[in-house]
Amino acid sequence: MEVCGTHTVAISKNGLRSLLPPNIRLISGPGCPVCVTPQAEIDASIELARRPGTIITTFGDMIRVPGTRTSLEKEKAEGSDVRVVYSPLDCLDIAKKEPGKEIVFIGVGFETTSPAIAGTVLKAKKEKVKNFSVIPAFKLIPPALKAITEAKDIKVDGFILPGHVSAIIGADAYSFLKIPGVIAGFEAEDILEAIGMIVKLIVARSRVPVQIQYRSVVRPEGNPAAIKVLYEVFEPSDSNWRGIGTIKGSGLVFRDKYREFDALKKFDVNIQNAKEPAGCSCGSILKGTKTPPECKLFGKKCTPEYPVGPCMVSSEGACSAYYKYGNN
Repeated sequence: MEVCGTHTVAISKNGLRSLLPPNIRLISGPGCPVCVTPQAEIDASIELARRPGTIITTFGDMIRVPGTRTSLEKEKAEGSDVRVVYSPLDCLDIAKKEPGKEIVFIGVGFETTSPAIAGTVLKAKKEKVKNFSVIPAFKLIPPALKAITEAKDIKVDGFILPGHVSAIIGADAYSFLKIPGVIAGFEAEDILEAIGMIVKLIVARSRVPVQIQYRSVVRPEGNPAAIKVLYEVFEPSDSNWRGIGTIKGSGLVFRDKYREFDALKKFDVNIQNAKEPAGCSCGSILKGTKTPPECKLFGKKCTPEYPVGPCMVSSEGACSAYYKYGNN
């Protein structure tokens, strides 16, 4: 199982599945942060977008993810102020230029992006920017991998571990794994080498620690400075993953000292009755129990132009990769 949306895209784009023997099967896991964001948090973002005087800011993919009844893209077309930003620091610039508006950033991401958002919160507090807040929809990869290895309906023999996330948390963060794992880079050669390393570990029945193929970037200890910033602002909490359910300690919430920046608390957002799209298999695809072509909506009712689920919306989603490059 590859646990990174960028790996999913690289595998499909380079046709790596077609190069492997039948006894090696690659499946996609929950490595797309947009895809694993539950419906309720998307609905909460839409609810805030409808409030007068509010500007919703987000990275690009989130704007098109369908909520229960609508999307941020549709709300923008109806007049809501929804803006795509390229850095969370852009939100502070907007907040300073428009002090009469509330700027809400949708905090979706893994350990790769959450330290930068934590750093933005520290800057906002230091500069006393009061009209900026964040929807904390962050996810942590190690607890999700632990849940996958313990699930009875998921059979995984090894992990291609994420390069970007691992650059932050380091190889030591996966010490709990009882099956082989290799942190891989993103070129076709990197991924193939990682697969070879995993197979050797399986054959040898090795109990060695997680190995690093992506040695030019990843260290065993990761990036201590980024981790320090991250946990200065946030602390782990139980979190709901789309298709997987609630995983203990797999999310991040604001520490009391920074609770003023929690948009869900600040605006008392309470979304109920969030429903998954009928017929969408995105949850099963994120767990690795289905492939995109096994979804009855794939390529028919659900396409990149008219996506039903987030796995088709995100550029890192498995459905999007399979649709664009085929099952190869």
